[in-house]
Amino acid sequence: MTLIKSISGIRGTIGGRSGEGLTPIDIVKFTAAFGKILLRNTGNNKIVVGRDARLSGEMVSNLVVGTLQSIGADVVNLGLSTTPTVEIAVPLEQAAGGIILTASHNPGQWNALKLLNSKGEFISDVEGKEVLALGENLDFDFAEVAALGNETKEDGYLQKHIDAVLALPLVDVAAIRAAKFKIAVDAVNSTGGIFIPALLEALGVQTVYKIHCDPNGHFPHNPEPLKEHLTDLSDAVLQNSADLGIAVDPDVDRLVFMMEDGELFGEEYTLVAVADYILAHTKGNTVSNLSSTRALRDVTQKHGGEYFAAAVGEVNVVTKMKEVNAVIGGEGNGGVIYPDSHYGRDALVGVALFLSHLAKMGVKASAYRADLPQYFMSKNKITLTPSLDIDNLLAKMEDKYKQERYSNIDGLKIDFENEWVHLRKSNTEPIIRIYSEGPTPDAAEAIAQRIIREIEEIIN
Repeated sequence: MTLIKSISGIRGTIGGRSGEGLTPIDIVKFTAAFGKILLRNTGNNKIVVGRDARLSGEMVSNLVVGTLQSIGADVVNLGLSTTPTVEIAVPLEQAAGGIILTASHNPGQWNALKLLNSKGEFISDVEGKEVLALGENLDFDFAEVAALGNETKEDGYLQKHIDAVLALPLVDVAAIRAAKFKIAVDAVNSTGGIFIPALLEALGVQTVYKIHCDPNGHFPHNPEPLKEHLTDLSDAVLQNSADLGIAVDPDVDRLVFMMEDGELFGEEYTLVAVADYILAHTKGNTVSNLSSTRALRDVTQKHGGEYFAAAVGEVNVVTKMKEVNAVIGGEGNGGVIYPDSHYGRDALVGVALFLSHLAKMGVKASAYRADLPQYFMSKNKITLTPSLDIDNLLAKMEDKYKQERYSNIDGLKIDFENEWVHLRKSNTEPIIRIYSEGPTPDAAEAIAQRIIREIEEIIN
């Protein structure tokens, strides 16, 4: 059993003992703490709740809604929804904040509480620590019977979300309809199975092959949208001669495309392609996290903009985007953040913009992918003894490479001329994650192995 309490929310496996798994007690106490803080800080007692389709979702939702009512909050319950839909709903409802019940790409035994502020954005580091502290001591009173909150069930946000996407000036429905795309969709039997086909229909896509689109929570494969998990989607694309495949994670904030040849476009390149389209029409800057592909920098510079890197984590990317007034940003895991819509990763927005781009170019996805900057990534890790001072180890590596371009805002990233390496320590176990990228797979792996050897030399 696992329970991870972090500034971005409460995540864990269902069952077990309190404090060791995501049990009803843990759900209630952190929901109550977050709700109390929202009510106190905003003077607003309305809170939006939505969930993905995983098996524990209804149980967790019942606990969250009841707990919020117990502190005097009025709940707008979206039911089966997506992370970006809840993010959109919070400001539209003029709510104090929101809670998304999803463990994102984690397997079915997991669930989580993701916490949003009144802007529909993930709460800050300071706010997250306050929630964790209050959740541990529960130093507050619950509401008396006359002051209990109400629940309103709202099922209209599927259409509201789609309408908001269609209203974006760079979403070209006429071009998409004229392209007569045939598209296969794998939504891992979660809420993307409702939202993505409905969006495609609204965009004028008349031929959609749905696989794993029944939102029953029985994930047919590992829900993280990686190549090794998407063999069914590849088969569906090839067998139906589809133009494109679309895969999303259970809460629909990560987006991956599959090309007509059954190969992945590359999750790192979802943001790159969308940025290429946005920047061709809107001059400006871009942001991604330190572990994302250098291709975004290249595309940004091609269009005359400036690229900026942020620490890993959506809240950090959003903060940097606001700071540099970025017109597009996100993360290399298929997360697209388009400020003209909202400051959150949104697969629906990503689908609409990518299809607009592809339709206007009039080329196959594989041909377009071949024209983008070519980089390849390698991911490794080193397991260390718990007693080792990882911060000191990273400081020694930083000193070793102080003549290179580097960043220490999130671990240590070293930018070489043709490759980069990013070293990040885990917050939950004694390991260093090593991300590297180069112009070929061999180059990416070679620089990673060189860094690993140097770390081992320092340790020994």
